[in-house]
Amino acid sequence: MRLGVLDVGSNTVHLLVVDAHPGARPLPAHSHKAELRLAQLLDEGGAIGTEGVDRLVAVVRDALQAAEDKGVEDLLPFATSAVREARNADEVLARVREETGVELQVLSGEEEARLTFLAARRWFGWSAGKLLVVDIGGGSLEIAYGIDEQPDAAVSLPLGAGRLTAGRLPGDPPAPDDVRALRRHVRTEIARKVGEFSRFGPPDHVVATSKTFRQLARIGGAARSADGLYVQRELKRESLEAWVPRLASMTTEERAELPGVSADRAHQLVAGALVAEAAMDLLGVESLEICPWALREGVILRNLDQLGM
Repeated sequence: MRLGVLDVGSNTVHLLVVDAHPGARPLPAHSHKAELRLAQLLDEGGAIGTEGVDRLVAVVRDALQAAEDKGVEDLLPFATSAVREARNADEVLARVREETGVELQVLSGEEEARLTFLAARRWFGWSAGKLLVVDIGGGSLEIAYGIDEQPDAAVSLPLGAGRLTAGRLPGDPPAPDDVRALRRHVRTEIARKVGEFSRFGPPDHVVATSKTFRQLARIGGAARSADGLYVQRELKRESLEAWVPRLASMTTEERAELPGVSADRAHQLVAGALVAEAAMDLLGVESLEICPWALREGVILRNLDQLGM
């Protein structure tokens, strides 16, 4: 069957179309993206304003048309932290449902972590042993750890690259005092959760998902995305620590010229790098591997598992 996953994230609304059936690897057939940056459209009261909702409805309509054009049989729509934490989330969801017919499932932060972990487990297999998975989104940071397909520990923190950039790094380049303050904040938040993972002992394999980690790995010398999914890509903490001050001293335009950095994400790369560096340091990770599968694939895999029951 041809499945579509509609991911309403903090940065992007992304439709991923795959050909899949229970017991088989989902094969990507089409990708449709629109930059929305919902996390930056919240007003002072924490609500998504009328303009933001209008844009969301329009983007969902476009994604529905793309799904229809590609022959999608079943659509799996979900939303993450930007909608989840909006003060008017119920109104936003109702408007989307009334005007497009799409019933967005709002995932909790822990669900995000668990589904991303499932995707990484399926990608690397049982031979990976105890798996530690880290994901930096636009609105939140997810960390999960375990030896099975369901993690033993899974947490979500409000440390997304887009959220932190909009709220704490206003300059271009950001002011050194703002960077130091954000570094302290990020490390304090992550340190509170480290004990939930360290009690299980060291992982056998550490992986990361998300565009932030892919870009940081590419800057550090990892293979290009054009080289394919099956090329191993690593990010070493030593390399990341060397790049953080350099990224913080650059303008958005200068960062966008770095290998693998997209113009639409260059503005939030400093915040993402600070979160990645803190997570690797506090979790005792010297090197991690980039996983091509993440939350969207986890949603697909869970759905296929339920169909196969």
